[in-house]
Amino acid sequence: MDHGCHFMELAMACERTFIAIKPDGVQRGLVADILGRFERKGFKLVGLKLLTPSRALAEQHYGVHRERPFFAGLVAFITSGPVVAMVWEGEGVIASARVLIGATKPLEAAPGTIRGDLAVDIGRNVVHGSDGPDTAQFEIGLWFQPEELSSWQPADQAWRSEA
Repeated sequence: MDHGCHFMELAMACERTFIAIKPDGVQRGLVADILGRFERKGFKLVGLKLLTPSRALAEQHYGVHRERPFFAGLVAFITSGPVVAMVWEGEGVIASARVLIGATKPLEAAPGTIRGDLAVDIGRNVVHGSDGPDTAQFEIGLWFQPEELSSWQPADQAWRSEA
């Protein structure tokens, strides 16, 4: 399956991840800041949309937590307003995104991370990121149709591949 990774990149190194700016991040006007952090890091945006998730989408997204006491709260929150859903591509993007995002509990997140800088409460922690390759593939397929993802070549690709 072509994920838009190019021949100059190692097939195993080029990957995609799902990132969502949650309703609290959208409503607080943090979209540009969060999106910019991924751009400045050098990752390639291949999917982007704004939507208020349906209950069915939210329940599928958080399905692994279905039996947990906080499941209903997760679903209620993520469906409470618009979410910015994104797919980012690049070498090591899944692990790197997790570092950029910071610890799930914002008060434990390091300064400089999205949650460390912008969030205080675990229930309102601004952003979601896939935690591994299988989760990323599942979440991308859940939130995006294949035709909603764009494969494109950055203008600076030539000099990046010379390094």
